[in-house]
Amino acid sequence: MSPFFTLAPEAVSIATLPDKPAVLRALAGQFTRAWGLDSGAVLDALEEREQLGSTGFGRGVAMPHSRIPGIARPVVAVIRLKQPIDFAAADGMPVGLVFGLLSPTNSGATHLHALAALSRLVRDERVHESLLDAPDAEVLYGLLANATDRDAA
Repeated sequence: MSPFFTLAPEAVSIATLPDKPAVLRALAGQFTRAWGLDSGAVLDALEEREQLGSTGFGRGVAMPHSRIPGIARPVVAVIRLKQPIDFAAADGMPVGLVFGLLSPTNSGATHLHALAALSRLVRDERVHESLLDAPDAEVLYGLLANATDRDAA
């Protein structure tokens, strides 16, 4: 697994969601299931960050992220959307892959390293395509785990 963040099977899903607010709510729920975080606090943090500007990364990927108290290291939740949605991404493309990232409140460089690791992951065309083609959440998690293992090597 990545040295920059933690990912758990409970934090990975494939879903049909209608819009960005629904995606942020779903991410908050996944963070709650995987790490016992307060769903309302997570949602507030993600929405607050999104109000600063879209976290639509480009190439159909969004990376909503924030810093919150109560965690020791960055954690990630992933949703692959069955139908891409508008996320107000800089390139105007609809988003089909969403990587939520939460880091400890005082994690300056650590948060940036985790964002960079996720960015490297999705810039790899082969990895990007395999994530979009994953038939279920278990396969999606396996692909992510293997890809982040390679990134750490």
